[in-house]
Amino acid sequence: MGTKRMDELKAGMILASDLVARDGRLLFKSGTELSDRQLELLRGMGVAEAEVTPDLSDLTEDDLLSIEDYVREFFLYVNPDHPAVIEMFHIALELTARAVASGWRLPDRDTRRAANVEHLGDIFTKGMGTPETIVEHETELASFPDIFFRIKEVLEDDAASADRIAKVVSTDFSLSAKLLKLVNSPLYGFPQTIDSITRAVALVGGKELSTLALGISAINYFKDIPPELVDMQSFWRHSITCGIFARMLAGTQNGLSPERFFIGGLLHDVGRLILFKKLPYASTEAMLFARENSLPLVEAEQTIMDFCHTDISEPLLAAWKFPESLAVMINYHHNPMEYPNPLEPAIIHVADNLTNAVEVAQGGMYVMPGLDEQAWELLGLDPEATLHQAVSQYAEQIDIVMSAFF
Repeated sequence: MGTKRMDELKAGMILASDLVARDGRLLFKSGTELSDRQLELLRGMGVAEAEVTPDLSDLTEDDLLSIEDYVREFFLYVNPDHPAVIEMFHIALELTARAVASGWRLPDRDTRRAANVEHLGDIFTKGMGTPETIVEHETELASFPDIFFRIKEVLEDDAASADRIAKVVSTDFSLSAKLLKLVNSPLYGFPQTIDSITRAVALVGGKELSTLALGISAINYFKDIPPELVDMQSFWRHSITCGIFARMLAGTQNGLSPERFFIGGLLHDVGRLILFKKLPYASTEAMLFARENSLPLVEAEQTIMDFCHTDISEPLLAAWKFPESLAVMINYHHNPMEYPNPLEPAIIHVADNLTNAVEVAQGGMYVMPGLDEQAWELLGLDPEATLHQAVSQYAEQIDIVMSAFF
């Protein structure tokens, strides 16, 4: 996006965000293509500036070639002829071109590599620990907040009333505040402000809100990841993006609760956080290996450690007694067709790939994890219409949803 002064605006430019008058009235919605008449109207109203989408015509042929070369690197591991992959490639290409037109510089190889962590020591080394032994100390729930257990109890009680659910969630002020910010975000798009947990339960649903609360409370467990290993803001942005896409994709299927899929996407890489805690050197070696060899990170983990992050999440979530439906979609999101009922992990799988595609334009570190074509077919979606619509909605939601968490 780029902010233009009134004298810089021209007919044909497209608004990148809603244009609001000083008194709060909506003048024109995001996506409006400005006409001469509308520009004249805005000048008459004293509008000083507006955010517009970047003008791609300013890019040179060399710029476009560099952008295509950069984006293509991220799609080395996927079938370039699959319709969904083609759409994801076009999405990454367009977003990257817009970012460059707005002044973003394509990162060089050194910038895209992870930092050296020779000073870090691992508790376990390759061949000395199994996923079960690695998560052994993490399965003690003493450091979880009490609210986690009370919400789990509500989720397991099919007879729990809306009033009881609201009372349990409301006992934690921080959690309640995050939930209210979330349900008032564009993720839900309610026309009126939801100002109480009781009202949120009534509108969203008791089990759905409890699932959201469970996922949010679990995040607090991972506050001590060393910052030299991973930028946690970037990690959670990736996770929340995956959650947003998973929720949208779940909404295209009959009989699924979108909230479960938001939390499934939010926690899909929870095993990676345990690897950061327990195997900091090896997990960073995997990041370096993935980047230098243009491999998906999940494949690099397997090469360096003999297992990957979903091998870690399986015993972890079992010990935490996470709801099975959530655990399954997390544990099988890289290999959904290996689960007897693959639809739910397939949704997280597609959402994860789409997340990686949009992150190319944000300096993404890793190539696409690989799209399972059978998993895509299960969803029965039109790639062009569905994926572009999902990205458009994500762009409107991500920053506000992020602010609900941090």
